[in-house]
Amino acid sequence: MRIATRFVSRATASSMVVAAALTLVGLQTAGQTASAATKEASSVVTCTTANTKLTVTEASRPINHLLLKATNTGTKPCYAYSAPYLRAGADAQAPLPWAEETTPQAVVVLEPGRSAYAGITTYSPDGEGGSTTKTLGVFLTDKKGNAINKEKTLKLPNGGVFFNSAATVTYWQDNPADALFW
Repeated sequence: MRIATRFVSRATASSMVVAAALTLVGLQTAGQTASAATKEASSVVTCTTANTKLTVTEASRPINHLLLKATNTGTKPCYAYSAPYLRAGADAQAPLPWAEETTPQAVVVLEPGRSAYAGITTYSPDGEGGSTTKTLGVFLTDKKGNAINKEKTLKLPNGGVFFNSAATVTYWQDNPADALFW
């Protein structure tokens, strides 16, 4: 009986030592992984007008749409947070509303040279009023959705575009088709 008890005790003790060693190795590996993830996340910056080129073009389809393109010109990946704040014309009183149904599942990360896209509906028959404007003011956003940097003013195609109260902008998407599909 004593031999069996000793054997079970030694086996249990050995198992505990092995489990403790594996746990320690697992914790060290997890710590290294977390450290690497933190290091990687800290190398990603916010997309700003200093590290991002902005362009606006008319979309061939659907009608009454523009495509805003943000291209990372920096040397580090950048986050294109939320959606841009857009001001249609110099005398606009408020930014275009964001189309909430276009919220992506994750923040769009732009590697250097890569682009994000936002679709802009300029008008709808359901909208009211409106006018033709020649410029589009763009503010990029931070992690909390606040406007950052100075406004970047872009010239609109065709010498001007008509906007009415139904104008909206999508959240940043990683491809133009998603930005215009809404």
